[in-house]
Amino acid sequence: MSATTFLLFFNLLWALPPAITFPVPSGVPNQLFYLQRDPNTNTVIYQLNVDRAGRLNEDEPVNVFWLRYDEHGERKDLNFIQRKFAYGLTAEKLAADKYELKFAAYNKVRFYLLRSPVDKAFHVYTTIGGKQLQLERVFLRIEGGTFWVPNVKYIEFKGLNTATREPAVERIML
Repeated sequence: MSATTFLLFFNLLWALPPAITFPVPSGVPNQLFYLQRDPNTNTVIYQLNVDRAGRLNEDEPVNVFWLRYDEHGERKDLNFIQRKFAYGLTAEKLAADKYELKFAAYNKVRFYLLRSPVDKAFHVYTTIGGKQLQLERVFLRIEGGTFWVPNVKYIEFKGLNTATREPAVERIML
């Protein structure tokens, strides 16, 4: 490699944005899963909505809010646009302890809030690539676009494969 090629390569590497290290939320009671995306570490938390006695709020079984890591980890509600057009969920009761959840921005993947036969707790489940996952994390890779139409490259789902109880990651390319 010539000195000129090396310098060009070095300058290209230097110009790349630094990789983001995403925090793993902890200490959130009844956390079901969380969502992270480019371009910052702010995280959307999906939390089981229960009263002080631990009873599920059947009208609104999931609370959704931000952990604003860019603002010292402050908890904030989603604003109207975020709730209605992006990160919000709607829940439809299908049976006792069974709800279908739909994301405001993307309804091509089905999610279900169910009581687990394994630990008897509520979890969110989805099926991706023929595998049922007990969901822990959703990640959106966004590269450019606009406020209303971000260029989402892929959605990554992380959780437990319910058949094997092993960690699993599945990705949908968009």
